[in-house]
Amino acid sequence: MILIALGANLPSRYGPPEDTLKAAIAEMRARSLKLLKSSSIWLTAPVPASDQPWYRNAVIVVDTQERPAALMALLQGIEKDFGRVRSAGNQNAPRLLDLDILAFHDEILEQEGLKVPHPRLHERAFVLYPLQEVAPDWCHPVLKHSVSDLIAVLPADQKIEKLQVEERQRAAQ
Repeated sequence: MILIALGANLPSRYGPPEDTLKAAIAEMRARSLKLLKSSSIWLTAPVPASDQPWYRNAVIVVDTQERPAALMALLQGIEKDFGRVRSAGNQNAPRLLDLDILAFHDEILEQEGLKVPHPRLHERAFVLYPLQEVAPDWCHPVLKHSVSDLIAVLPADQKIEKLQVEERQRAAQ
């Protein structure tokens, strides 16, 4: 199972962040990733807490013939095409689009610029709640905990809510 996290908190040429996420999924499909499942879009507070706009987050399950490094390069190419500029000193800056490999089957990798499973996925409500929607039986290959076990020990201060259909429609207007 290949899991990819999507996030955005700034509008892009595709519209508000939730439209950017949908456009990014369409672009991944156009670049030969097979979409198997897609979570709801979740509205989440920035981590760490700040005054920047709240994020829209989702998780998808894909299939591809690419290996992890090539998949990461493909995702970073999509980010760049969507207008993301990476700033060296601020990894928590607001962004048009953020795409991360959360897991690549049960592989455990540590290469320059790529760690799989994602090293902080177990600490982040904005990853775990959408992940639970698309892969409720997934087990962290390093920590050996299920998604529900990881959610149970999250700090209570991470604010997250599912973006409801009416809110999605209102946001699109």
